[in-house]
Amino acid sequence: MYINIKELPIVKLYLIPLFALCCILNLASQELPPIEIYTPTQYGAENQNWGISQTSNKTIYVANNKGLLEFDGAKWRLYASPNETVIRSVKVINDVIYTGCYMEFGYWKKNSLGALEYTSLSKNLSTPLIEDEQFWKILAIDNWILFQSLNRIYVYDTTTSEFNVIESKVAVTKMYKVDNSIYYQDIGLGICKIENGQSKIVSGDPVMTQSIVVNVYLHNNMLLAETQDNGFYVIENGTAKQWDIPAKDLLSKVSVYSSIQLQDGSFALGTISKGIIHLTKDGEANYIINQQNGLSNNTVLSMFEDMEQNIWLGLDNGINCVNITSPFRIYKDENGTLGTVYASAIFKDLLYLGTNQGLFAKPLNSSEEFTFVEGTKGQVWCLVTHDNSLFCGHNIGTFIVEGYKASLKIPIDGTWDLKPVPNHNNLLFQGNYNGINVLEKTNGEWTFRNKIEGFNNSTKFFEVLGTNEFFVDHEYKGVYKITTDKDYTKVLNLEKVPIEQGINSSLVKYNDQILYAYKKGIFAYDTESKTFERDTTLSQIFDEASYTSGKLISEKLTNTLWGFSKADISFLSERNFSGHPKLTKIAFPNTLRKGMTGYENISYINQNNYLFGSSTGYTILDLDKIPKKQYEISLNTVSNQSLDSDNFFVDKTQTGDFKNKQNNLEFTFSIPEFDKYLKPEYQYQLEGFYDQWSPWSESSTELFKNLPYGSYTFKVRGKVGESITDNIASYQFTIGRPWYLSNLAWGIYTLCLILLSLLLHNVYKNYYKKQQRKLLKEAEHELELKELENEQQLMQFQNEKLQQDIENKNRELAISTMSLIKKNEFLNGIKNELKNSKEGKSIKSVIRIIDKNLNNKEDWKFFEEAFNNADKDFLNKIKDKHPTLTPNDLKLCAYLRLNLSSKEIAPLLNISAKSVEVKRYRLRKKMDLPHEASLTNYILEI
Repeated sequence: MYINIKELPIVKLYLIPLFALCCILNLASQELPPIEIYTPTQYGAENQNWGISQTSNKTIYVANNKGLLEFDGAKWRLYASPNETVIRSVKVINDVIYTGCYMEFGYWKKNSLGALEYTSLSKNLSTPLIEDEQFWKILAIDNWILFQSLNRIYVYDTTTSEFNVIESKVAVTKMYKVDNSIYYQDIGLGICKIENGQSKIVSGDPVMTQSIVVNVYLHNNMLLAETQDNGFYVIENGTAKQWDIPAKDLLSKVSVYSSIQLQDGSFALGTISKGIIHLTKDGEANYIINQQNGLSNNTVLSMFEDMEQNIWLGLDNGINCVNITSPFRIYKDENGTLGTVYASAIFKDLLYLGTNQGLFAKPLNSSEEFTFVEGTKGQVWCLVTHDNSLFCGHNIGTFIVEGYKASLKIPIDGTWDLKPVPNHNNLLFQGNYNGINVLEKTNGEWTFRNKIEGFNNSTKFFEVLGTNEFFVDHEYKGVYKITTDKDYTKVLNLEKVPIEQGINSSLVKYNDQILYAYKKGIFAYDTESKTFERDTTLSQIFDEASYTSGKLISEKLTNTLWGFSKADISFLSERNFSGHPKLTKIAFPNTLRKGMTGYENISYINQNNYLFGSSTGYTILDLDKIPKKQYEISLNTVSNQSLDSDNFFVDKTQTGDFKNKQNNLEFTFSIPEFDKYLKPEYQYQLEGFYDQWSPWSESSTELFKNLPYGSYTFKVRGKVGESITDNIASYQFTIGRPWYLSNLAWGIYTLCLILLSLLLHNVYKNYYKKQQRKLLKEAEHELELKELENEQQLMQFQNEKLQQDIENKNRELAISTMSLIKKNEFLNGIKNELKNSKEGKSIKSVIRIIDKNLNNKEDWKFFEEAFNNADKDFLNKIKDKHPTLTPNDLKLCAYLRLNLSSKEIAPLLNISAKSVEVKRYRLRKKMDLPHEASLTNYILEI
């Protein structure tokens, strides 16, 4: 018969005695290691985390209520549990991740795409699981892996894949691995050990049967059992005896749920309501970290120490990583009692803090609370030790501090700083709100001596150049050089140094050299040229992009010079042998320093430990613990996105060959660094597209969209602080050409080009044929036109010739007519002369001859022929038109056609002009012309 107590660990969470919840742990004023907090929102799963483990590449795996969490130092990834139940345990064995949950256990392995794939082992059991069985612990020894539920332990042989089941008499609460042996607690039996696959009782002591044993260790050759409520017990010869350690009473007041023994032999205990307790290997409480001073939750369900000795905490609400080996230790002023720390000092074994609320003190290296030094309420600006005295520069003046008491010696408002006067041990320079004052020690008492007249500016930063020369830096007005008289009573010369003033600038003396720092760099004063020259070595402390404050601090005890930037702090020290300065950068971001910009302060404590003041307390830096690590970067996943499909992961170990549309690639990469103050940065290049290295960035993913086709190599490297990774992770891939540029497409293009060429050839051939035919037609047409033109020209020539002939004929006709006229006029003249002659008979015969010649028909025939040649068909036309005309009428018409006057016509007809008029009148009547019509015009128009 079995008692089902599978919920026993949860029940115990709520059965804590009331006094344990109310007890106050007297470990205040702790300087604690940094804590990196991961909330459920950040890791994207449920609140509770039941187990933590790590692979060889430093990837962290966490058993969460929602599934298996994976953290590579940059991104969290959640894998749902195989049956969607709470994963209670996780253990990495040879880089295989074994998990146990409700009614299921098995292992996860990464595939070629970088994603985990699950394989069930519990399904191969020949013995069925008990109802509602859950698996709370997984251990490995040799070639066996053990899965522990509250009812059984299943032993899996990795070589044969066989199972051996160890049954519990009552209930198995925990299982432990000690010195290559497996132990477990069986309620009612005590502590048992598995030997040769069988269970053997090691201790049946009542304490071991009645108390829940959280863990079992081998310590100083003793078997040490840690109980949940009663501390540690030593098991010898089967009996249990309480381990007598300084923290015994403390452990009796808390309830421990989980614990581990660290690599240095110390112990880390995770409680149910008080966070974690760190014990030295001798059992002394070293420090307590809880929700009040740093944890995100006080219930610690699981603990794990990683390869770099960070302590991982699986909490009831979230995951925390405690950087236990960090060089930083943090004092957090939880209640705001101290305020912002502006100055600190170690004096006579007391640690003093000067804050905006006054002066506080406590014994050095103690856990006591700080004590307020009465009378110092208000702003403290500086703490200076000189001549075995501690001076406190305050808003209301200068105090001399002795132990926890302070007396106001110099009641002059606003003491910024105090510096010794060269060659005068009994004098001090005091920089105040209103200039520089001189303090003097007389009869063992420090008193105000005088103010240096002639300079009234606020003197926050000043340095002594010579016996009577000063440099004063005013961040708004610039740098001044002041020369005083030999008694330091008045200013003899005041000049402004030609260098740019800057916000949060400072002035400091280091190795007898005066340095001025502002955003443009650090400048050293050259006494020969009497100018400030930029120092390239010192200016490496910050550049303009990383500048936050030019405040430099010269720590005289260690001869170091400290500076600040956005991402780190730096210090300059001399090398042991070469004597050349060495610049060391320490990753300590401004966001985590939480210092007051322009008022940063550092004090040397001891053994390479330095105190940095902040707005929430202070931080202790141990230079001896600064890690010198080598880092490697991992390319975690390569995913591809296309326009027409979902995002998918690809095998990052093989060269990628993607289609043209699959041209959106996302890369994730990481450096597994879990220190709170060490933030990895990454730099990438994409050869073939973006050949230059990108700027450094904290982003651990990079997405390239719409890459053109071609071959690419993605490269990524990282750095932590100033340490660059030893390797460069890379991935080669090719994006195919688009379909319109593929070989087939080119073949189609070639074929189309050939077909197009043939088509164009035929088109042009037909075109040119048509053009040829058209040209032939045009040529023929032109020939026809030429012929027609020639014919026209020929006709024109002929017409011109005819016209010329007509003109010639007309001239001939005119000549002929004129000849007839002249001849007839001549004959008529002779005739008239003869008629007037007295010889009548002899003349008559002559007159008849003359009349005969005047009426010569031959003359008319000649005229008619010439007239017809010159004006064809006129006589025919007029005959046709007026058939009643007589030959004499036709003659008159012919003469009128020649546009002859009546006077000219009369000789031709051998009549008088008057007779011609009569004939004209008769002709009009025959032609039936109207009275107003011109006979001549009518004849000319026919």
